[in-house]
Amino acid sequence: MRLEDVPVPQPTPGEILLKVHSVSVNRTLDLIVRAGRYPVKIQLPHVLGADPAGEIVETGGAVTKFKVGDRVAVISATPCQQCGPCLKGEEANCVDSKRIGVDLSGGYAEFIALPARYAVKLPDEISFAEGTVITRHFPMAFNLLASKAEIKPGEWVLVMGATGALGSSCVQVAKMLGARVIAGAGSDERVKAAKSYGADFGVNYRQQNLAEEVMKLTDGQGVDVVCENIADPRLWPGAFNSLAMGGRLVTAGAHGGGNVNLDVKRLYMKRLRIIGAAGTNPADIVKALEAAAAGRIRAIIDRTMPLREATEAHRIVEGNQTSGKVILDPTQN
Repeated sequence: MRLEDVPVPQPTPGEILLKVHSVSVNRTLDLIVRAGRYPVKIQLPHVLGADPAGEIVETGGAVTKFKVGDRVAVISATPCQQCGPCLKGEEANCVDSKRIGVDLSGGYAEFIALPARYAVKLPDEISFAEGTVITRHFPMAFNLLASKAEIKPGEWVLVMGATGALGSSCVQVAKMLGARVIAGAGSDERVKAAKSYGADFGVNYRQQNLAEEVMKLTDGQGVDVVCENIADPRLWPGAFNSLAMGGRLVTAGAHGGGNVNLDVKRLYMKRLRIIGAAGTNPADIVKALEAAAAGRIRAIIDRTMPLREATEAHRIVEGNQTSGKVILDPTQN
């Protein structure tokens, strides 16, 4: 990556010009894309940044939803509204969405022009950095836990990678849905952090036997839901074996490699379900912003860095040196 001066983009009809105040560093949509390991071919030169938030400074023709001065966040992948899943009301399964920072130029920039339909207004109570994190990860957490896992009040939920960006969101959403939450994390410090934003219990899965500890906490029953977004072959068995009879494992991540051994006998004998999910629904975005404005959930931010330090920010995230999201702010010197 390198920092370059380029002309300020001009919004075309249906677009807005956004002065970027924050954009996050994502392991998949930034680090893996940058490394050339993403399954979609990227056209170079390319600007990363899936989730910018900022102030609208100009609008193109035919934009009626927003005005200059509006504070907005950007949703990376917006449903096309034309494919089969979209027409059935299953926008999270859209097969033709174009993603900011992947298919389109992203938010690692002082200004970005983008279609107005990718933007949502931020409540006054939410900062730009908070808006970036909330609209990036919390809608996915609602999709995973409310829509797919269908968590009910009083159920037990194990969240793996509980201090990561998605994991920390899932801890809070699970609590908001009335669950009893066990945070799975890779150090005692991370377990403590997860408890600080709502987890009832925690297990250091690098030092303890995860399944055994979960069984102790649940009186030998196991958890009703595992929220798994790591897919590490060393950690998967502990998470899978923590499920109670009839339990559900919901997953949307593979930072640990993606290939794991599956105990199929256990799968059918205990009547378990594994549910893969990706994407979000518009209703989940509304839920996340309303919950954040009401103080029911909060963005976990590790640090904010100037855009010119994007390379160092990637090194920090790649080295797992954070507890929360790393934010880039192009307005900082």
